[in-house]
Amino acid sequence: MTIRLKTVILECRDIPQLLSFYTGLLNWPVVYEQETFVGIHSNDEEMGIAFQYDENYIPPVWPSQLGQQQMMAHLDFAVTNKQELKEAMEKATMLGAKIANKQYGGEEWVTMLDPAGHPFCFVVWSE
Repeated sequence: MTIRLKTVILECRDIPQLLSFYTGLLNWPVVYEQETFVGIHSNDEEMGIAFQYDENYIPPVWPSQLGQQQMMAHLDFAVTNKQELKEAMEKATMLGAKIANKQYGGEEWVTMLDPAGHPFCFVVWSE
């Protein structure tokens, strides 16, 4: 038996906002769409991100703070070098992301917040 992670699902109040952000960032096509749930997948269909409507969604606080909404998970996106890191940050910012005030990991790692407040990182990742 083989078990593979196929899709990460992000809760949100505004599916079109997150859909626009992640399709613009990753250039992945929409593969599933309902009123309250939309999925995109990588072009090789190995990995996907879906957006699920939740009217009670509260964005997490980064870094975590006692008594505040906690982050349940975050996404790491690989880039190959520092130049790509800079370009990825610029693209994400142009699409509506913000650079997190608190950073960990040095010059080859940056934490950002997508338009709904979900933390994600760009990491210079050597194969």
